[in-house]
Amino acid sequence: MRWLITGGCGFIGTNLIERLLQEDDSKILIIDDLSVGSKQALRTVTDFTEGPEINDSSRCHLVIADVLDSEQALTYCRQADVVVHLAANTGVDKSVNNPRKDCEINVTGTFNYLEAARQARMKRFVFASSGAPVGEVIPPIHEEMPAHPVSPYGASKLAGEAYCSAYYRTFELDTVALRFGNIYGPGSTHKGSAVAKFLTKILTKEAIDIYGTGKQTRDFIYIKDLVNAIYLAGTTDNIGGEIFQIASNSETTINELVDKLLVATSTYIGHEVQVNYTERRLGDVERNYSDTSKANKVLGWKPETDLDQGLSLTAKWFFGQH
Repeated sequence: MRWLITGGCGFIGTNLIERLLQEDDSKILIIDDLSVGSKQALRTVTDFTEGPEINDSSRCHLVIADVLDSEQALTYCRQADVVVHLAANTGVDKSVNNPRKDCEINVTGTFNYLEAARQARMKRFVFASSGAPVGEVIPPIHEEMPAHPVSPYGASKLAGEAYCSAYYRTFELDTVALRFGNIYGPGSTHKGSAVAKFLTKILTKEAIDIYGTGKQTRDFIYIKDLVNAIYLAGTTDNIGGEIFQIASNSETTINELVDKLLVATSTYIGHEVQVNYTERRLGDVERNYSDTSKANKVLGWKPETDLDQGLSLTAKWFFGQH
């Protein structure tokens, strides 16, 4: 298999590459503009060659490129069988602060690689989506719920899902959209998720800031479980046009998350952690967790790591790095 991964130098991308390298015949082309990810992060999982010209003898090759460059998208899609499109403007707050940039990267960038995949006659296009397109609903979220996004981020991811559906139904490009839960795990130092932010605050002895009351809920998915789902989405037959919820199928409040993190870090810290409550953030939904039964039935996938175990492993990594 020849894989093309956009955003491959980021947290999810590097973990996915580590997973793909377990397959003896996999070759990986990484597209990244290094705005979030880094070469250093990529080096923690593999050696690689680099440059605009593909090195055919290398298992992993990095091209520094922008997903908004449609010509480059076509050039590099012709070198692969499967696209995993991870590159995105991630997070509700970024989309609220700059909705135009969010739209350009998440909608136009996705379109560029879908169109390039169509022209290159690729086998599969895997799109990294989110629970955000569904919006404010009574969970658990499932794939048949009508979408009413609250944030610009949710709207841009919904547009990506819609284009995936259209390219499958009109052009017969095998597309699969994966709606990720809140991802955490070792290696997430630069990720803006609650787990990474809170652990960093605990490390630096700063107060943890919680938006709103802390009673809002999320579904936290461990990185190793997530990348297994991506691999299955890229290799399972007869799933074109499908959407899958990829999360832990459990609901955790932010207050509960903080309590679990304090337990996970108790052997590393000798100070009391202060928690502050601030105004609710624009674009946030109150409750969010997923029904993952479809992924279990169709992909044969289920999460293997419970939250307490995952937080313990993540805390150990963070404090080891510190």
